[in-house]
Amino acid sequence: MSSFPNITSSSLIFFLMGVPGLDVAHAWISIPFCCLYITALSGNGVILFVIITESSLHEPMYYFLSMLSTTDMGLCISTLVTTLGIFWFNARQISFHACVAQMFFIQLFTVMESSVLLVMAFDCFIAICNPLRYATILTDSRILKVILKVWFAILVRGTVILMPLVLLLKRLTFCQSHVLHHSYCFHPDVIQLSCSDNKINSVLGLTALIVTAGVDSIFILLSYIMIIKTILCIASPEERLKAFSTCISHISVVSIFYIPLISLCFVHRFGKRAPPYVHTLMANVYLLIPPVMNPIIYRVKTKQIRRAIKKSHLTQGDFNISAIKSTLNYHFQGLLINQLQSLITDLKSKK
Repeated sequence: MSSFPNITSSSLIFFLMGVPGLDVAHAWISIPFCCLYITALSGNGVILFVIITESSLHEPMYYFLSMLSTTDMGLCISTLVTTLGIFWFNARQISFHACVAQMFFIQLFTVMESSVLLVMAFDCFIAICNPLRYATILTDSRILKVILKVWFAILVRGTVILMPLVLLLKRLTFCQSHVLHHSYCFHPDVIQLSCSDNKINSVLGLTALIVTAGVDSIFILLSYIMIIKTILCIASPEERLKAFSTCISHISVVSIFYIPLISLCFVHRFGKRAPPYVHTLMANVYLLIPPVMNPIIYRVKTKQIRRAIKKSHLTQGDFNISAIKSTLNYHFQGLLINQLQSLITDLKSKK
């Protein structure tokens, strides 16, 4: 008979481990994690800023890139509080409802990122394989409407697929240890603590992964097979290189998203004997590396993004120089007036 009583979800408290086995080093581990969070949030923030403010980037490709940056920022913010809270303040407790909410948003932004990558692959496919139709579908007057519809469809898709996972968690009872071996609430980690039958939750979680990331990856692969087939039919080597270079950034981003995700699935399914910190570090890599690397890749590989960032920096620099000049002029004028006043006072006293 278990020594742990059944606990209802309303009063349930989980304990987050952070990085199991490396508790002593949490202060040091927090340094690279903090740097990664700052890099991800600032990098994606800059991408969003230049796309919104630079009119030359108001094109479908860059609108989709802004959607990718938004999901990356959401993914970072979903785990930031609990991860840094553990490392800095040893704040390990999290209520059941807060845990479920965090799980939902982590999975939602993951599904949304996969969906955005699929949409970007379709965008690249139509632009290269059928450029005339691309120009008629995404005219200047229809771009924003299409983008908003796509964004809404992605959000609805993620919510509809993930809501049953959240609702089914509430039927579970927890009478064993309430210690989670991650720095955030991870769905497989939570359902393993249940002392009731969790087969439905496990199957539904796997189904949600296959229906979203699995299906999306297949369609992305098919899109690129068609794209490569079309590029190889282009006679001019220069044109082939130009067409391929437009997709290289997206291919890199897709690889960075799916390789850690697939690796994490393999570690959880077949790495039962691996040390606990391996599972935890893989789970953090899967959530942090794509948001960190995506803005770097697009900044390095996309000339228009580089130009827009450089332009915004120059504008900001000019603004700062003007502000400094006006401040200095103000202070110098104040000093000059003070000197004149003191000189007049001295002359009056001599008289």
